[in-house]
Amino acid sequence: MAFDIEGLYRTTYDAVVRFLYRKVWDADRAEDLAQEVFMRALKHEPEKPRSWVFAVAANIARDEARSAIRRRKHLTLLTHEPIASPAPLADVQEDLEQEEREAEVKRALATLTPRDREVLLLWDAGLAYPEIAEQTGLAVGAVGTTLARARKRLVAAHDRMEAQRHEEQRAAASS
Repeated sequence: MAFDIEGLYRTTYDAVVRFLYRKVWDADRAEDLAQEVFMRALKHEPEKPRSWVFAVAANIARDEARSAIRRRKHLTLLTHEPIASPAPLADVQEDLEQEEREAEVKRALATLTPRDREVLLLWDAGLAYPEIAEQTGLAVGAVGTTLARARKRLVAAHDRMEAQRHEEQRAAASS
C-alpha cells in the first residue's frame, strides 16, 4: 500500500498544530513546526503514520524548547498583532476574555508534571490510548489512569486560579 501523505495531512494537520501550539504557545511557530513534521513524514514514509507524526511533533517541540533555553529566550505566549481598524467594544471585550482564558489554561497546564501534560495533550490531539502508550512509554492500561489524574489536576489547578482571581477582584473592588 502506497504512503498517503495527503490523507495523513488532511486528517491530522489541525490536531498536530493544536498539539504543537500547546507545547510552544506560538501559533505561527506551531504551524512552522507542523510543516516540518509533515516534510519528515514525506521523506520517511512511516508504517504507522499517525503515531509517528505525533512522536516527531513531540521531539521537534522538545528540540525547540531546548533551543529557546540555550538562546535564553522565553517561548511566546500569544502573538499580538496590531489592530488595523478600531474594533467594536464588544469584540475587544470578547478578545480580551478569550486571551485571559487561554492564559489561564496555559498556567493550569504548566502546573502539571511533564508526563501528565504530555498524556493530556496527546489525548486532546486525538490519539488513542495505544498510540499515547507508544509515545510515552506507559503501559496502555496506565494511560487511562494517568489521563484521569491529569484531568483532575488540571481542573483543580484551574479552579484554584479562578478562586484566586475572584478573591483579588473582590479585594480590589473593596479598596
